[in-house]
Amino acid sequence: MPGNVDDREPLYSEPFVENVKGKLCGDWGYIDKQLFEFFYMNGIWLLTKIKSNVRNSLMSVTDKTMLRKRTLVESVNDELKNIAQIGHSSYRSFTSLITNALRSNAA
Repeated sequence: MPGNVDDREPLYSEPFVENVKGKLCGDWGYIDKQLFEFFYMNGIWLLTKIKSNVRNSLMSVTDKTMLRKRTLVESVNDELKNIAQIGHSSYRSFTSLITNALRSNAA
C-alpha cells in the first residue's frame, strides 16, 4: 500500500465487515467518529480508551476490564514475535500471517 493512503481505508471494505463481528479493541488516536459509527451500524463494537476531551460513553465493566488487559495481550504477542522470530512484514492477508506464524513455530 502506498505511503499516502490512509491506513483505515481497508477497514471500510466489505470483506472486513462481513468477517468480523463482536468487539474490537483499538487505539483512540487511530479511530475517528465516522469509523466508529460505521462499525456500530455493522454490528461491531469498538472499544477504545476515552480521550480526556470526549464525553464518557456507557461501557460495561467487562469491556473496561478487556481494555485494561489489552496491554498484557500486546506484551505477550510482542514476546512471541521476538522468541519465534515472526517479523511483521506488512501481511496482505490473514492467510499470509497464519502461514508465517506456523512456519516460525515449525522452525
